[in-house]
Amino acid sequence: MNSTDVLVIGGSAAGLTLALAAKSHYPGKSVTMIRREKNVAIPCGIPYIFGTLETTEQDILPDAGLIKAGVEIVLDEVTSVDGETKTVTLKEAGEISYDKLIIATGSIPVVPGWLNGAQLDNVYTVPKDLVYLDVMKKKLEGKENIVVIGAGFIGIEMSDELKKRGKNVTLVELQPNVLPLAFDPDFASEAETILKERGINVLTGHSVKEIIGQEKVEAVKMEKDNQIEILNADAVILSMGYEPNVKLARDLDVTFNRDGFIKVDEYMRTDHPDVFAVGDCAEKRDFFTRKRSKAMLASIACAEARVAGMNLYKLYTLKTISGTIAIFSTALNGTGFGAAGLTETIARAEGFDIIVGKFEGVDRHPGVLNNPHKQIVKLIAGRENGIILGGEVMGGSSAGELINIIGLIIQNKMNVNMLMTAQIGTHPMLTALPAA
Repeated sequence: MNSTDVLVIGGSAAGLTLALAAKSHYPGKSVTMIRREKNVAIPCGIPYIFGTLETTEQDILPDAGLIKAGVEIVLDEVTSVDGETKTVTLKEAGEISYDKLIIATGSIPVVPGWLNGAQLDNVYTVPKDLVYLDVMKKKLEGKENIVVIGAGFIGIEMSDELKKRGKNVTLVELQPNVLPLAFDPDFASEAETILKERGINVLTGHSVKEIIGQEKVEAVKMEKDNQIEILNADAVILSMGYEPNVKLARDLDVTFNRDGFIKVDEYMRTDHPDVFAVGDCAEKRDFFTRKRSKAMLASIACAEARVAGMNLYKLYTLKTISGTIAIFSTALNGTGFGAAGLTETIARAEGFDIIVGKFEGVDRHPGVLNNPHKQIVKLIAGRENGIILGGEVMGGSSAGELINIIGLIIQNKMNVNMLMTAQIGTHPMLTALPAA
C-alpha cells in the first residue's frame, strides 16, 4: 500500500492551492493530489472557451508549480474513503494511506429534478470538465438558437461569449434583474442594458416550466404573469447554480449543514480528526451576518486552502477564516462590474441601519487620457459607526482591482473616516482623480 502524509482529493483551485500551501509550510511532509482529469480548467475562464478563446487548451491550470514543489499528482478516481483506517481506495491504483486528508471535491451543476426535458439531447450544464466542455463546444457550433437559463455570472458570461460567435441567444432569469444575488437593481440594470445592446434577448421575471422535445430539445416553455410563452431552441444551457460535490465525504463520519456542505471550523477542520474540507464543498458563513452562505468562488476556495494548509499540523491563531466575503467581478463589452460584501438590498433585509453613498466619475484624470471609462462606485456602511459593509463598482478594466480593494476594506472593518484618510497612489492614465 502506498502512503503519504497529506492527501488532497481534488485538483481545481482549492486542491492546487492547498497542496502548495502544505508544501510551503511543512516542506518535510509528502503531499499527494488525486484527481481524475489530466488537465484542469481555470474555473473563471470556462465561459470564454465558447467565444474569446479558440480551444480549451487555452484555459488550463498549470501543473508546473505543483511539480516544482514536489507534489505527487495521481490521475485516478477515488471510489471510497475509510476514516477509521485512514485510507482511500482508487479505481485503478489500489489503496493509499494518509495522515491528513483534505476534501477539495468542489461542486457540480444543479439540474433541477422538477425540470422536465433536462435530459434531452442538446441540453447542457457548465461543469469544470474539459472533456465535457470540448464536446459541448463542438456540438454548439451547428446550433443557432440557444437559450441560457439563469442569469448569474456564468449565465451572462456564457450568453455574451456565444453572442460573439454569432449565435441567437436568449437569456432567461426568474428574478426581476440579471445578477440578482450580487448586485442591487441599479447596477444590475446597467449590466442588462449592455447585454441587450449586444443583441442578447434578455427575459427577466420568466419562470421556466419545461424543456420541450422528443429526443432532442426543440423549445422552452416559460411563464410570466400567468401567460405561457414557447421559445424555439436548438440548444439549452442550464446555468441554475451549483451544489457541493460531497459524495465521497459521505463515507466519513463528518457533519453536513442543511444546505449539504461539509461543516468546518475557522481552521477548515471537519469534526473528524485529521480531515479538512476546502472550496465549494465546504461550509461558509457570511462575514457580517454569520448566516450560512452558498457563495462558490475560486478566490474563496484559494483563501480557505491557504488557511487549511497552514493549520494542518499546528494551529496559527491569526490564520483563520472569520467569514466569507463574496467578491465578484465580470466584464461585458469592455465594462467591468464588481461587487463585494452585502448589497444594499440584503443589508436592509438583514436589519442593518445603513447609509449609502454613490459616486460617479471617470477612471482617468483628465478624462480624455488612455481610453477613459465612466466609473460608478457605491458603498454601503453602517449608520452608527461608518463601517463599510459592501460595495459595488462599474467602470473600465480597473473595476476588478477596485472591488478587490473594497473587499480588503470590508475584511479589515474599515470605516468611512479611515477610507477618506487612506493614503493611495494615483496616476493620470491608471486611476480616477484623487482630489474628488
